[in-house]
Amino acid sequence: MAMQIAILLFDGLTPLDAVGPYQVLRELPGAGVAFVAADPGPKSTEGRSFALVADHALHAVPRPDIVLVPGGSGELDARTDERVIDWLRTADETSQWTTSVCTGALLLGAAGLLEGKRATTHWTALEALRQFGAVPVGDERVVFDGKLVTAAGVSAGIDMALTLAAEIAGDEVAQEIQLEIEYDPQPPFDTGSVQTAPAALVERRRAASRF
Repeated sequence: MAMQIAILLFDGLTPLDAVGPYQVLRELPGAGVAFVAADPGPKSTEGRSFALVADHALHAVPRPDIVLVPGGSGELDARTDERVIDWLRTADETSQWTTSVCTGALLLGAAGLLEGKRATTHWTALEALRQFGAVPVGDERVVFDGKLVTAAGVSAGIDMALTLAAEIAGDEVAQEIQLEIEYDPQPPFDTGSVQTAPAALVERRRAASRF
């Protein structure tokens, strides 16, 4: 049977949060991906330099097998859109997996899906998870709690998607996808986490955060 993957879009999303996992999950056998939004059409990404297009309204994809929620500064407005919140609650009732990347976890929290759950998000927003009853996990890039899967900031969405691909289709399929996208990170600096970045850099970025 086909596997339907719904990726939520909204204005002000972080593009890699959506596109990174999309690049992985679309390769799953039998997978079909639908980009959905409260109002179909182009959704401007952070910085407004380009847009991603939602081809489907939320009500047109009521029971996806996988729900994927990206983050970004626009998630704050999305939290107040009852169409988005209602869809997340309803879709989660029948989904096999409900997932988020970065601050997309806060949207899941606003829908009441994090209560009592271990979850992660961007490091600057970890404490914000507590307001939704979640148990913040700051030392894991990908956190599974039942069918709920959350990823840390931005690039962790690729790790999440590959880990989920292995859960769904097996390690060999996930490994083949990883090879296809040549995902072999070799960053020029060891500053990709608060554990390794210089304290001054961490504090400067924390001060610039909205959380």
